[in-house]
Amino acid sequence: MSWQQGLPIGAVCERSGLSPRTVRYYEELGLLPGVRRRAGGRRVYGADELERLRFIQRLKALGLSLAEIRQLNAVHAIGGSTGAMLGRLDELLARRLADLDARIAELAGLRDQIEKYRARVAQRRGALREEPGRRKAAAR
Repeated sequence: MSWQQGLPIGAVCERSGLSPRTVRYYEELGLLPGVRRRAGGRRVYGADELERLRFIQRLKALGLSLAEIRQLNAVHAIGGSTGAMLGRLDELLARRLADLDARIAELAGLRDQIEKYRARVAQRRGALREEPGRRKAAAR
């Protein structure tokens, strides 16, 4: 089947790596506007829909939520401008970077706390091994 005729959901899923349920869900959310249907009501997808699905996957891999992706679609639909959508995308990605930087700092602090606590545990274990009463009890 050619792109002009449209591809059935199974072919689009095979090419995108998504399940039919996920593709239908994205359509319900408005992330795939304008999906065509054949006379029998079956969905058919074109190259634009496949590219949009890949775009959604890339954005999700970068940590954007479906709500944020839907916002991008709305900006594009209302403004009709790829420039406006890209500006909003840049804002979302900048916020995501700031969140990641904060999380990395938080995790680095947690790592330092764990290292310090491990050192105290090791010190305590060493002190327990060296207690005179412990050696006699262990020898019995």
